[in-house]
Amino acid sequence: MQTFGQRLINAAKLDVATYEEVEADSSALPQAMVAVVLASIAAGIGTTSGFSVVELVVDSLGALVAWFIWALLTYAIGTKLLAQPQTKADLGQMLRTIGFASAPGMLRVLGVVPVVGNLLVLAASLWMLAAMVVAVRQALDYTSTGRALAVCLVGFVVLVVTSAVLGGLLLFTS
Repeated sequence: MQTFGQRLINAAKLDVATYEEVEADSSALPQAMVAVVLASIAAGIGTTSGFSVVELVVDSLGALVAWFIWALLTYAIGTKLLAQPQTKADLGQMLRTIGFASAPGMLRVLGVVPVVGNLLVLAASLWMLAAMVVAVRQALDYTSTGRALAVCLVGFVVLVVTSAVLGGLLLFTS
């Protein structure tokens, strides 16, 4: 069994065996959630436009909430709408695998680097998406990486559209 640090590194390396290990290890959920929180804080730091503590907290919490909603959407889509006959996963397995898929998201802290920060955040976010695809493929026992990618992208699009609509409603009513 790998240490937490080894799991983070190997998850970032898109190591299939690591995703299988955390899927099977029901005690890995707290570690997975720590990975998500660290990646959310990194996103908050890397995407905050100023040095406001309030903005940092709001951005970090926003990233955390968005991740959780995306995780739930991905689980529902992957186990109900796009399931294959061999797909058998519970929410805990899904949260553990995609929690560790957040590991590359810790690099979003590099958004503070002048000139190239936004590019580094984008690169880390795309890497995180790739890790999530591997995590979903392994957790849901898919035979196709394309199916796992579709599950992740559909969940992401639903999240973005819902956020835009809710954000628009909040602006309209205030």
